[in-house]
Amino acid sequence: MRRQGGRTGSARMRAGRPAAALAAAAVALAGWPGGAAAEALRFDRGWKEQGFLRLWSNEYRAEGTRLEVVSDGTVSMFYAPLERRFQDAERASWEWSVSRSVVPTPLHVKGADDRNLALYFVFLPPERAEALSPRAARRLLRDGTARMVVYVWGGNHARGARLISPYGAEGSLGLVVLRQAGTGRFSEQVAPRNDFERLFGRPAGRLVALAVSADSDDTGGQVRGVIENLRLE
Repeated sequence: MRRQGGRTGSARMRAGRPAAALAAAAVALAGWPGGAAAEALRFDRGWKEQGFLRLWSNEYRAEGTRLEVVSDGTVSMFYAPLERRFQDAERASWEWSVSRSVVPTPLHVKGADDRNLALYFVFLPPERAEALSPRAARRLLRDGTARMVVYVWGGNHARGARLISPYGAEGSLGLVVLRQAGTGRFSEQVAPRNDFERLFGRPAGRLVALAVSADSDDTGGQVRGVIENLRLE
């Protein structure tokens, strides 16, 4: 990953209309009201950027259930904790599109692993979830008991490939490749708990947080992407 070199990175998040923001504040932190049918998550003020030391930050534009991500030789993460009532979710679905793509890279090689978009599902053992606040993103992501299933659009691997990322605590980041690097628009349906067991060889704990990322700093490329209509069930 490239060092910052003098510029202070920051996410430039444009909130939606004031009325929509006020309505979202009355909803649970993750953005869904109760009910049998899963409603699309709102990218509201519960989401915060988590940057990486000495690295430039991406740009995130939040518009209700739609999140636009711009990465120009940069990398960072857009993160939100989940309320307890969502931590047993078994399935997820979303739509995403990419209009500008990085080149294909090997995702298991540190320093050569750019990707267009990635969606992180962060799990903790139940006893650790009780003790560690998921609001503290940096502390949570560095916790030795945390494990992450990361769905990736990018890289040069076949669709469905499962890899262990060279970043994070050793063996804590499991990657599932959904799309190779390139442009387009797709809908996805995944089962994070099933993928957790395949990656880590044991049952998942509580799903305590979600995050979105784009990474173009290793190849100096650019990403223009959107994630929308993200749902948990």
